[in-house]
Amino acid sequence: MNAFRRPRPRATAACAALLAAALLASCSQLPVEPAEPLTALNPDAGPPLPPDSTIEEPGEHSATLDSADTWTGSLRPDDLTPEERVPEIINRGRIIVGVDQSQNLLSFRDPVSGELRGFEVELAREISRDIFGDPNKVDFRFVDTSDRLRALDQGDVDIVVRSVAITGERAKLAEFSTPYLRTQTRMLTMEASGISSIADLPGNTICVTEGSTSLQSARSIAPESSILKTRSWADCLMALQQHQAQVILGDDVILSGIAAQDPYTRILDTTLDSQSYGVAAALPKTGEDTSGLIRQVNSTIERIRSDRTWWTMFNDWFGPYLWTYGPPALQYVTEEGAQDNDGE
Repeated sequence: MNAFRRPRPRATAACAALLAAALLASCSQLPVEPAEPLTALNPDAGPPLPPDSTIEEPGEHSATLDSADTWTGSLRPDDLTPEERVPEIINRGRIIVGVDQSQNLLSFRDPVSGELRGFEVELAREISRDIFGDPNKVDFRFVDTSDRLRALDQGDVDIVVRSVAITGERAKLAEFSTPYLRTQTRMLTMEASGISSIADLPGNTICVTEGSTSLQSARSIAPESSILKTRSWADCLMALQQHQAQVILGDDVILSGIAAQDPYTRILDTTLDSQSYGVAAALPKTGEDTSGLIRQVNSTIERIRSDRTWWTMFNDWFGPYLWTYGPPALQYVTEEGAQDNDGE
């Protein structure tokens, strides 16, 4: 007989089985708490909302609609040279332009090259071309939607080319060029959202940027919807993808840039409003006359219309997504202040 033979583990295995059965029995008696459903309007229920964004509850604010109907028009180009119109900019050797860097197709930073590109970036370069004979003498500065006009007032930039819709109230804060782009206010949703018209908006969340004309449009057409207000349209796309909003309300040229970034989105056919973008400059101050700068910008807008550069720019950036009647009609005032619109 071998004194060192190990005993069979029958008793050990039996004890382990009894212990496991007891643990299972005790666990099965514990109550199971139901999972709390996630909601689009609860920031704590899912991913955090975009930075500095806020939610406006349905009907929290009334719409204050503002249009360009009271805008009298811009200043017609004169016969002066750039050296006579904008001597300070000529002496500086560059023009300082406020733009966006995340508005796809309009003004954005190319992720591959790091260069600023887009329709409005090209317009800024055309303005530089006519001033200096060189399209690259532009000092681009990034400005937020809510800071666009303040940057002008503080003298941080010479002009702003950043999807600034011309309205009567804004014309009290800045000088505008004749319109360079005509847009339509529309809605963008996910393909599978089930939203196809204004009638589907109640109970859903609409995303807009703070300080945009779209905010007032959202309050007007959807008083039963919550509004997510963000710093940028890129934040609206992120919110849409994270189901924190179901609709983005904005200008079609902006929405086309969003649609180009996400193939699962679509722009609805419904047109809610139309407006025009203008290049903005600071209002004249004591010792600072910006009229020459606006006339210089308008001379560029007239030139790109006549030599069809405008069409090339539009087709390059928006052709796959939008159709157009062409450049907006020139809109000038007479020197006495009466409105004077020039057609094609």
